[in-house]
Amino acid sequence: MLTTAVLLATLVYTGIGLVIFVAGFWLWDKATPVDLWGEVCRGNQAVAILAGAVAIGLALIISSAIHG
Repeated sequence: MLTTAVLLATLVYTGIGLVIFVAGFWLWDKATPVDLWGEVCRGNQAVAILAGAVAIGLALIISSAIHG
């Protein structure tokens, strides 16, 4: 059964996860020597696939850390 406490905890953990994800992706973007978004806009599919893989990897790590 979905209670108010469970819903509130879910929303809090979702917010924490999103903040950590955005911060991690931003740090990864700043650590790379190229303009990530500019390369993706120019049609560099390899960079787009790499960015997607990094995003999935970060999401898996964060979800595992939150879930326990």
